[in-house]
Amino acid sequence: MSSISPPMLFSSSPRPPPPQVLRVSSLYAAKPSFSDSMAASAPKWAQKTITLPPHHRGCHLITPKILNEIGSDLSGFKCGLAHLFLHHTSASLTINENYDSDVRDDTETFLNKIVPEGRSAPWKHTLEGPDDMPAHIKSSMFGCSLTIPITDGKLNMGTWQGIWLCEHRDYPTARKVVVTLNGI
Repeated sequence: MSSISPPMLFSSSPRPPPPQVLRVSSLYAAKPSFSDSMAASAPKWAQKTITLPPHHRGCHLITPKILNEIGSDLSGFKCGLAHLFLHHTSASLTINENYDSDVRDDTETFLNKIVPEGRSAPWKHTLEGPDDMPAHIKSSMFGCSLTIPITDGKLNMGTWQGIWLCEHRDYPTARKVVVTLNGI
């Protein structure tokens, strides 16, 4: 009697070896001990609402403003998360290039090409102007919140990363960002 091997669905070549196991060690591991006080290991919270001044249409680097506003609270966290939430539906937050402003300009150009506006655009929602519905779509594309790790009292972002506010309206207003810090 001959044995029948199972059919190969995608390739007749042998299976590749299994991936190597990646081992991750924790930078900050909690080690419970009766000698430790509860306060020393209890999570901390801080929250602040930051009002950003009106910015013209486009993408703007706001990392320095955010850090200036939360710096004293941020420095008290060894490990944690910073959550930023924008209170608006016609602007957005994202993390991107912090050095070359051409990236911000090119991003605005891209958004304007893929989301049409004006009288010929197909949008029904035009009560607040021809730039309003496109602003809502752009805001949904990038989103209104960010989560950034905190390490040793600093936002743990890459060398070239910065926090952007993207203003999608022609006539901007002040924007509010709630920053919540949580950690140890």
